[in-house]
Amino acid sequence: MIRNIRDLYRDTCDFKKGYQPRTNMVWDNMGDLVTDSHIILAKWRNHFSQHLNVHGVIDVRQTEIHTAQPVVPQLSAHEVDMAIKKLKRHKSPGVDQIPAEVIKAGDRTISSEIHKFINSTWNKEELL
Repeated sequence: MIRNIRDLYRDTCDFKKGYQPRTNMVWDNMGDLVTDSHIILAKWRNHFSQHLNVHGVIDVRQTEIHTAQPVVPQLSAHEVDMAIKKLKRHKSPGVDQIPAEVIKAGDRTISSEIHKFINSTWNKEELL
């Protein structure tokens, strides 16, 4: 049923826009437009293989291990306060069964404890 409604909505939108032919074209290295699907596919394959295939992954991992600064800094108290302010009221609680209203009502006490807990978990790299 839902699939039919989605199809109906898509078809209605397409009908309102009118016929819009779609063509697949890319620029080649010489600056010319290419419309042949096999050449286009080969060009995209080449493009993504150059950009996504990383060589020397071992060197990158070794560099990350030996850095003095963490890749992601610890969470600031301000970030925790902002996240608490963004919590929506009158929503079902998560797996911790703590409603957003309770967290918001706790003010700085709960905010500072959440901040300590998150940074402690981050530093120990284990979830209690």
